[in-house]
Amino acid sequence: MSRIGKLPITLPKGVEVKIDGNKVSVKGPKGQLEETFSPEISISMEDGTITVTRPNNEPRIRALHGTTRALLNNMIVGCSEGFQKVLDYKGVGYRAEVNGTDLVLNLGYSHPITVKAPEGITFEADIKTHLIKVMGRDRHLVGLIADQIRKLRPPERYHGTGIRYQGEEVKLKAGKAGKTGK
Repeated sequence: MSRIGKLPITLPKGVEVKIDGNKVSVKGPKGQLEETFSPEISISMEDGTITVTRPNNEPRIRALHGTTRALLNNMIVGCSEGFQKVLDYKGVGYRAEVNGTDLVLNLGYSHPITVKAPEGITFEADIKTHLIKVMGRDRHLVGLIADQIRKLRPPERYHGTGIRYQGEEVKLKAGKAGKTGK
């Protein structure tokens, strides 16, 4: 059995799950998510716990088993608590601020860059600590938007400037050795 796939999912308070064949909808305090899963994997719910089972041990079915359980768990956690990615930016004149629902970034280019927030995503920017928070209920979308923001100015290896994930270590390279004066 898959170590992840065989784990039952317990529902937190305030989260409702509706299973209609292979279509699952989750509703919680942070919002609602719907997903259609493979019909080869069976999803059942009883007494506030969801179990995911597979019909056989084919490699493709075993992979679907763990993936289905992980996606279901992410839907439940997203609708109850939500997900967030924290980005750190560093550089002379770099600035991030939230304008309505959009994120406006000044990253050393000749123009500010506006990142539109898709439905279900919110931004927070703190000028003092140089942090950008990307928050939402869909784990995949939160990670995707955070990666798109990071790609606008990836970490630079010589000065350490750019946008990086909080806690990400960037090894700095040594610059050119100066002339010896001969």
